[in-house]
Amino acid sequence: QVQLVESGGGVVRPGDSLRLSCAASGRELRNYGLGWFRQAPGKEREVVVVQTTGYSTYYSDSVKDRFTISRDNAKNTVYLRMNSLKPEDTAVYYCAATLKYYSDIIDYTQMGAYAYWGQGTQVTVSS
Repeated sequence: QVQLVESGGGVVRPGDSLRLSCAASGRELRNYGLGWFRQAPGKEREVVVVQTTGYSTYYSDSVKDRFTISRDNAKNTVYLRMNSLKPEDTAVYYCAATLKYYSDIIDYTQMGAYAYWGQGTQVTVSS
């Protein structure tokens, strides 16, 4: 099975950028559907972006045009580039991986689709 470790979180000001990394071990990420989720204090975990093995991608409306998911298969790592950060982006960010196949990318936005999760990395956006 694959193990996932996130890094790159921190405290930034509104408008700043961050790049989160999710390094995988044990299996090749190229074979997995991937997702970034986040959980703010007192709120449920929500989808940020998901990507299939075929690189179809879905972004939540709240991050569209500001966040970008990318993969480096040579490094077995997936990244989340976050630009124009807002205070409402403050959350613990989790990466997740799945071997399940869904014909509709919307199905990849459900937490239950993912069997493998990282431990999370905190992102705080504050002035």
